Amino acid sequence: MLCRFNVFGRIIAVERVGEAWTAYLVGNEGKRRPAGLSIPSDLAPAELSQYLYDIYHESATPTNGDVFDIPSAQNR
Repeated sequence: MLCRFNVFGRIIAVERVGEAWTAYLVGNEGKRRPAGLSIPSDLAPAELSQYLYDIYHESATPTNGDVFDIPSAQNR
């Protein structure tokens, strides 16, 4: 399962790998690099957005003040 989020203007992909979540920063070209973020393995997919908000809330700006899901092409 791969989820993408706009986190205060920064794109973060979160992928379920086995029993763990792995987070990646996504660049403008779509390339991913490790985000260096630890996400509890027992966190439900529906809770990821709030978790990312809680971790990165200090990055909020007047123009990028929220965290939201980026729908995948298959969900459109």
